[in-house]
Amino acid sequence: MFTKFLKSLKGSQRENSNKLLDKISKMDLVEMRIYINEKLDDFEVDDFGLHEVVKKLINMNEQSSKYFLQENDLDSKKKKAFELLLLILQHKKTSIAVIESTQEFLDVYDKLIKQYDKDNKDIYESKIKKLMSLAVDRINKQTNIINVMEVSK
Repeated sequence: MFTKFLKSLKGSQRENSNKLLDKISKMDLVEMRIYINEKLDDFEVDDFGLHEVVKKLINMNEQSSKYFLQENDLDSKKKKAFELLLLILQHKKTSIAVIESTQEFLDVYDKLIKQYDKDNKDIYESKIKKLMSLAVDRINKQTNIINVMEVSK
């Protein structure tokens, strides 16, 4: 009986993950921001969702063979994407997978970020790197707390 319950629970989680993936694939930057700010009632923000949002930003579109951000995009779109990434890094449910994907974001959009920062006298590259470091520190603290709790049992 307990096994059936666990299987149905895993099936329901898988179904929710599939629904979330479908939803994220159709989101624009504004909708992604609404999701990250936990104002989307249908879906709870978790590390899986955060990771999928970052992956959407860094993966190449199979149909158009283009990345989410292009050099010829408006500065406002680039800024929204950078701000979204900062918001994700500040989220309490950020995971190592999200941080690794953020590093990939920096690799993919290195030229674009530097050009944006130069043209608009901004510092998104350093902001992103600083928040990545803070997110790693936060995860390390959480891990240490969990380890202390397990040892004290």
